[in-house]
Amino acid sequence: MIGFDIREIVTVSMVLFAVIDIIGTIPIIIDLRSKFGHIESEKATLASGAIMIVFLFIGEEFLNLIGIDVNSFAVAGSFVLFFLALEMILGIRLYRDEAASSASIVPIAFPLVAGAGTMTTLLSLKAEFQTINIVIAIILNIILVYIVLKSSARIEKLLGENGLGVIRKTFGVVLLAIAVKLFAANVKGLFV
Repeated sequence: MIGFDIREIVTVSMVLFAVIDIIGTIPIIIDLRSKFGHIESEKATLASGAIMIVFLFIGEEFLNLIGIDVNSFAVAGSFVLFFLALEMILGIRLYRDEAASSASIVPIAFPLVAGAGTMTTLLSLKAEFQTINIVIAIILNIILVYIVLKSSARIEKLLGENGLGVIRKTFGVVLLAIAVKLFAANVKGLFV
């Protein structure tokens, strides 16, 4: 296959793994599952994978078409992550969608898995690596996302109520820091 490179796949996979941070979002996933009853793992996985692959190919052109630059997109995503972090830290509920029967698409597929950070990272990776290697790395990360989503009930039982509370607040602060970093890295670009 033209452009196929194992080293590129490993590098891109590791970058995406760090940005998606599916392990770090386990408390959010468990929290959302307790609010909505269950999460459709297959639906969330396929949706997030499709969002990432489509954005890889047409993301920058789509944003340009509707007059939104990557920085604006990233800042908007940072606000969504900020409010999710506040929910986790303060134990309040800001996200209300009474008509939704699950949290599979919003907020799991977007913005937790395929959020602004992931999408801006994909645009950066596209400039450096072969597209086929990025697609394979996306698929590998999506498989891991599926495994974590499917295992969330077992993970919750393993951690218990107290362990889950501590982890939820800790990762809430981490998510808040990621939101602030994403905001800070992109807000300057809005005024240039």
